[in-house]
Amino acid sequence: MATLDLRILPAGEVELHDERRRRRWSVELEPFEIGVVPITKAEYAQGMGTGESIARSPAVDLSWFDAVMFCNAASVRDGLAPVYLVNKEGVTWQTEVSGYRLPTEAEWEYACRAGTTGPHYGPLAHIAWTAEDEVEELQAVGSKEPNLFGLYDTLGNAWEWCWDLLDPARYGDYRVFRGGGFADKRWSVRASTRRGGGPGMKHPDVGMRVAKGAFHTGQAAQGWSAEADIERGVFSGPLPSGWTPLAE
Repeated sequence: MATLDLRILPAGEVELHDERRRRRWSVELEPFEIGVVPITKAEYAQGMGTGESIARSPAVDLSWFDAVMFCNAASVRDGLAPVYLVNKEGVTWQTEVSGYRLPTEAEWEYACRAGTTGPHYGPLAHIAWTAEDEVEELQAVGSKEPNLFGLYDTLGNAWEWCWDLLDPARYGDYRVFRGGGFADKRWSVRASTRRGGGPGMKHPDVGMRVAKGAFHTGQAAQGWSAEADIERGVFSGPLPSGWTPLAE
């Protein structure tokens, strides 16, 4: 199998938001690499040794854990050190290691926007497979127009797992996925839309895109930090309406 097709993105800045906490902030990013297209069914099957496939549509029905394991397997195959340390305590991102990994939320949004500031980086009908196309299944990657970074399908077709926690105070270990899918309405297929699920959950429209880049910064890199995860997981006072207390 050929090495995964990644594009080097320059250093830059992206603005993120946390709607629940009504907070906006800017993240400065170092250069990194990211997949030109999402991981396809063919790439996933070959990378994980699960059989042969020629499908060029995004690999979906992947849990966040599946995505992590694919990154490690693909790294080994391509002669790179695996980024993720996986054990019974969970998954640790070894930020100084340069194998394949999931993008952080900041990296994903920066890559998706490609310098634009609106909800879409172009006319949605031209760049993304959505409910407006009235298709009933995933479509071949790269069959609509790319953004200004030359990346395809960052919006529409399939949602994509990121490294980050969604909202640990409310959802515990749920991880983020971004981008919208082929069956989603316009309002869901936006560069800023955040969704998420448990790391072991599988969804028929959630896949992945790999990133690459090492940072000698300990447990913090590219807009994410373990310390911030702990801080975001703390909530004091009465629970807001609709919240369910997390299990101890």
